[in-house]
Amino acid sequence: MINYKQTKGDSRYDPFLLISVVSLMAIGIIMVYSASSMIAMKQFGSHTYFFNKQIIHVLVAVLVLICCRYLPYSFYKVLTYPILIVAFILLLALYLPGVGHTVGGARRWLKIFNVSFQPSEFARLALIIFLAYSMSKKQEKIKTFSIGFLPHVILVSCFTTLIIFQPDFGMVAIIALIVWIMLFVGGVRISYLLGGLVAILPLTYYLLTHVGYRLKRLVSFIDPWKYQSDAGYQIVHSLMAFGSGGILGSGIGNGYQKLFYLPEPHTDFIFSVVGEELGLVGVCFVMSLYFIILWRGIMIAIRARELFATFLATGLTAAVGLQVCINVGVTMGLLPTKGLTLPFISYGGTSMVINATAVGILMNISAQQMSSCK
Repeated sequence: MINYKQTKGDSRYDPFLLISVVSLMAIGIIMVYSASSMIAMKQFGSHTYFFNKQIIHVLVAVLVLICCRYLPYSFYKVLTYPILIVAFILLLALYLPGVGHTVGGARRWLKIFNVSFQPSEFARLALIIFLAYSMSKKQEKIKTFSIGFLPHVILVSCFTTLIIFQPDFGMVAIIALIVWIMLFVGGVRISYLLGGLVAILPLTYYLLTHVGYRLKRLVSFIDPWKYQSDAGYQIVHSLMAFGSGGILGSGIGNGYQKLFYLPEPHTDFIFSVVGEELGLVGVCFVMSLYFIILWRGIMIAIRARELFATFLATGLTAAVGLQVCINVGVTMGLLPTKGLTLPFISYGGTSMVINATAVGILMNISAQQMSSCK
């Protein structure tokens, strides 16, 4: 049952989380305009096209964050399976003619009433809620293979199979890592977790080497300069952006690589624009804000007063942290190229809203901690 007394808890917001997220959103609005103005003018005849839409995304995300902040986290226990079923149906809907929207050869978006969103982002959140609920219920038998490990892996595999065929291998990798972290924190035997990693290695190898564009990305990652006119083009221009930024950067709006050299400068590679225009100082400032979010998420998980809240906070924090690490790693040439947005900064509504939902839930858990300490 839902404990409605939670709504009478501390009405304050976690100041560290709130300031960090709002600061990142503000930086994102500025950087999206800087990175997209020329592209928007060429494609849509208005240099504020993406800027205007990003403001709407941020406003919606803030509203969602506030709602999730005041919605008791125990509410998700009751809705665990409905949320999971809706997420699965949305993933299936991608394959229906006229419903799934294909961009760049990938069928990852649903377009309803001229609004596009990615079901895989919602599926990731649904799986985190489910795992938190399931592990908290099965805690006494969590070390049993048939209860603590196998059912969770089977269910996650059903979701990731649908995502692989979109195709979106990067999202599958993120979900797999989140699940691994949550099961580890939940107390599943490490032998099962390591065995699971070994078991999926052949499939991972096949998916990486038997799909042309993935193999090209992997090869170009090893030596991007050798393939700078082909598969290594994005990485090379991203590194050039960071290199030309120096310590203080070229100044907002004065970046060069965003001028039709760096692909997707307002989405996947916006961190490169940050590096060029704000320099090392700006990069360090942005990363410090992400560090604060991760630090607060970890502390909230540790201090949570019940297992469901601990596992939920762990999964949500891991989701945001992994997305940051992968995006930053890609833009700096530390990981193979993968289309993934930078939380709260990149242009895009689905990622912005889902990450805002995660932070709102974390704030609610944090508020209940403060109220229980009074």
